[in-house]
Amino acid sequence: MGQKVNPTLMRTGGIFNWKSRWFADKKNYASNVLEDYRLREYLEKKLGNAGLVDVSIKRSISKLTLIIEVARPGVVIGKGGQNLEKIKADIDHIVNTSKIKKEKSRIELKIEEVKKPDLSAKLVAERIIGQLISRYPHRRAVKQAMERVMGAGAKGIKIQLSGRIAGAEISRNEKYFQGSIPTQTLRANIDYYEHPAITRSGYIGIKVWIYKGEIV
Repeated sequence: MGQKVNPTLMRTGGIFNWKSRWFADKKNYASNVLEDYRLREYLEKKLGNAGLVDVSIKRSISKLTLIIEVARPGVVIGKGGQNLEKIKADIDHIVNTSKIKKEKSRIELKIEEVKKPDLSAKLVAERIIGQLISRYPHRRAVKQAMERVMGAGAKGIKIQLSGRIAGAEISRNEKYFQGSIPTQTLRANIDYYEHPAITRSGYIGIKVWIYKGEIV
């Protein structure tokens, strides 16, 4: 029986960096983890239309830095930076509301543009999810997604659907491949994302692997 592991988790500390980079003692560790979760949850809801790809959180003694990778940075910044200031104020409210003055952190936001959104497993999966919810034919949606990804320069892609696909009475798994996906090669740069699509018939789990090449 094969042992399935998360491709990103397996490579963290090797070719990938940690998503949260900070150190805390036993007293503050749990509160920092909860704070990170709330920040990511807020940004996921707020920046969904901007094509949010990733959020990295760095903490120092008096500063909290968020590195936000999006496909459309103009949506995040807004006209004259108004939207960015609103996001910064909301983050400050999440982080500093319950803290005394000397414990409050200075907030810094860094917005980075994703040059090739078609090589992001998260954006590819979210596009397929939207199509499945709107009852678009699943095979056509997957085929179009794979063509876009390979056209953007990927070395390989794998997409797996699990559940009541196309409203079937009995759930099943369907896997689609194109190119190569060396899942056991630790130096392979594989972007991975999984999320369910909540359709009228029920849940359909979606997993996307995109192989971008080896990191030497």
